[in-house]
Amino acid sequence: MQVTETLNEGLKRKLSVTIPAADLNSRLDAKLAELKGQANIKGFRPGKVPTAHLKKVYGRSAMSEVMTDAINSTVSDTLDKREERAAAQPKVDLPQDQTVINDVLDGKSDLAFEVEYEILPAVTLMDIKGVKLTKPVVEVSEEEVDTEVNRVFAQNRGYTTKGDDGVVENGDYLGLSFVGKIDGKEFDGGTSDHAHLTVGSGEFIPGFEEQLIGAKKGETREVKVTFPKDYQNEELAGKKAVFDVNVLHVDGPNAGELDDDFAKRLGLEDVAALRKAVRDQMENALASMGRQHLKRQVLDALDDGHKFDVPAQLVEAEFNTIWQRVVHEIEHHGRSFEDEGTTEEAAKEQYQRIAERRVRLGLVVAEIGNQSEVQVTDEEHQQALIAEVRRFQGQEQQVYDYYRKNPQALASLRAPIFENKVVDHIIELGKVTDKKMTREELAKLIQADEDEVPEEHHH
Repeated sequence: MQVTETLNEGLKRKLSVTIPAADLNSRLDAKLAELKGQANIKGFRPGKVPTAHLKKVYGRSAMSEVMTDAINSTVSDTLDKREERAAAQPKVDLPQDQTVINDVLDGKSDLAFEVEYEILPAVTLMDIKGVKLTKPVVEVSEEEVDTEVNRVFAQNRGYTTKGDDGVVENGDYLGLSFVGKIDGKEFDGGTSDHAHLTVGSGEFIPGFEEQLIGAKKGETREVKVTFPKDYQNEELAGKKAVFDVNVLHVDGPNAGELDDDFAKRLGLEDVAALRKAVRDQMENALASMGRQHLKRQVLDALDDGHKFDVPAQLVEAEFNTIWQRVVHEIEHHGRSFEDEGTTEEAAKEQYQRIAERRVRLGLVVAEIGNQSEVQVTDEEHQQALIAEVRRFQGQEQQVYDYYRKNPQALASLRAPIFENKVVDHIIELGKVTDKKMTREELAKLIQADEDEVPEEHHH
């Protein structure tokens, strides 16, 4: 076997490979010997067919299999010898000339072909000890627990429709449709066919709910508001807006007390247990948001600390996955890139950079995981599968079967667990400083992270 390197540029490699006819013929003989025992040819007893006759009947099709096997094993052995790992399936270019191919199939001539591939780069890791990280700490106040407990109470004590003559009062549960405009132009997220609102809950922008008090079912009111200066969506922050609001239905709260009996109806011991359950839930949600921001800092630090070329094939595959989703989102909402304040070209450039970042981070995370011996247990893998199956209510069996039949899809559930374990490992080694902040400040941080680079999804 002869291998000549014809290209070595960055991560790109091209090789010329020749497998001698003698090698192919000895592989063919082994294949025919295997067939001899199985061949069932008229006029010959099983196992007694002469090799020459077998060659006449099966020669070419057997040789074609032999060629495929020889190519695959040669490519894999060559890469092993060169101590290279291909980033994706190497591309094999066979001779196009049918006469040449026929000569190879007839065992008369050597098989010469080209192999093109990109190698996975060697990853030299930054020192991951002592990475500086800020951990958001949000205290849940008694007032917030009160508000949330009252919301749970309002939601669960139930409402009765006030009928066609219903007039909006504080505490009512409304169905609304509305169209919001800023400077006479509709804006993203300012329209709804049927939204729900409990008046006085403060769920909507300050000033919105109060202006609906006294409205009748079926009435349309003009509601004027100003978005808060620290509003999560910066494009709307501080802007004045006008909403045309139509009251679809007005439901009044049923009588009832927020007492131990009410808590028992929800399956809890008493009001104190209800308060604890609400607080736990709020704290868990905040801890999970805090963890998201911490993870983002870790990934940003890894991105800053590693600059190396990544295989174009992998970047292209990642970009295509992202781009399909982006285009689907835009078309699904009947919008254009211009509506989103960008152009298709600029968006492509941005997502190309994100794709490259994700591929690079994927390689870095894999290398840190290998060096730190991070393992995903079968139990963790199984739990991830169960969680995934539960997301599809009513289709659990189909989803479960799909994963059982697709080892690659099943393996892909490991990646996020592995990544999270590596992130935890870096957090443990890092210098973490607690930083007190409000829920709004934390939400803004996460929004800013997302605007800069949408959350990582490693495949």
